[in-house]
Amino acid sequence: MYRIRPIQISDNPQIAQIIRDVSKEFGLAPESGFAVADPVLDHLYSVYSQPNAQYWVIENAHGQIFGGAGIAPLQGDAGILEVQKMYFLTEIRGLGFAKQILAHAFAFAKQHHFNSCYLETTASLWQAVKLYEKLGFEHLHAPKGNTGHSHACKIWMLKHIN
Repeated sequence: MYRIRPIQISDNPQIAQIIRDVSKEFGLAPESGFAVADPVLDHLYSVYSQPNAQYWVIENAHGQIFGGAGIAPLQGDAGILEVQKMYFLTEIRGLGFAKQILAHAFAFAKQHHFNSCYLETTASLWQAVKLYEKLGFEHLHAPKGNTGHSHACKIWMLKHIN
């Protein structure tokens, strides 16, 4: 049995390790500019405790974290929320948690009066890209904002929140 809940400070080490492990699994090297290189990786609770930001984790009944994702204002365009750091261990992939967390993110965006959600990703995460397309994200021709990942992430997507 799993549940989705907001991140707690005690989750920092587990979710940081998950992001590192999954990044390595998919060849997303820190030196290439992927999220695994973010200096805030070990302090996600404080990052997502800021206004208009939230991070959710998936945990089992024993308190073990299996993945998570966040949403926060897009650097360089505070009128858009960016989906960030969505990483899951193999044990829970394909169980619908990405879709569920994105539903939380879209509801959060509406509640905080944002009209769109943005994300950047890479072709090696093609399964995620297919899900984003299915959920209404549209491909863009250029990046938005200033994420610092644009040279590594060549897929930029935007979803308008109704």
